[in-house]
Amino acid sequence: MSLKSKSTKMPPVVDEGESQPKPVKKKVKSKAKTINWGFYIMKVLRQVHPTLRISKQAMTVMISCVEDTFDRISMQANRLCRRSGSHNINTRDIQSAVRLVFPGELSRHAVSEGCKAVINHKNSGGGRMAAAADEEVADEEEEGEDGEEAEDE
Repeated sequence: MSLKSKSTKMPPVVDEGESQPKPVKKKVKSKAKTINWGFYIMKVLRQVHPTLRISKQAMTVMISCVEDTFDRISMQANRLCRRSGSHNINTRDIQSAVRLVFPGELSRHAVSEGCKAVINHKNSGGGRMAAAADEEVADEEEEGEDGEEAEDE
């Protein structure tokens, strides 16, 4: 026989007086959510050329291009935010980042489309900003009504 003691794969026998140790549960890391840019690329392609199709390899290239552009804009907006001393990235930082990342006429078109999207979002009542703005407008209207009543008396 060997010098080493035989080890079995069975768990150790527990006496009646001892309690079994509780099994340690491992924390399962949740996967980071990935955005499916292909859906949005197909929507734009259908708007521009309804009959045109795109291959899987071309879609991979387009997704890579979109992710690279997104990274460049977010990095530039982060730099601008830190330089201004703010803790939050706001629309002005994003707009300035787009102007710095995209060349010439493309940046002007991107900024104008972005402004239209923000206006449509606010008008549709989406997001926290719109809810906060609605509350402010309601408060101002109430104050205005109270002020008029005070002047009439």
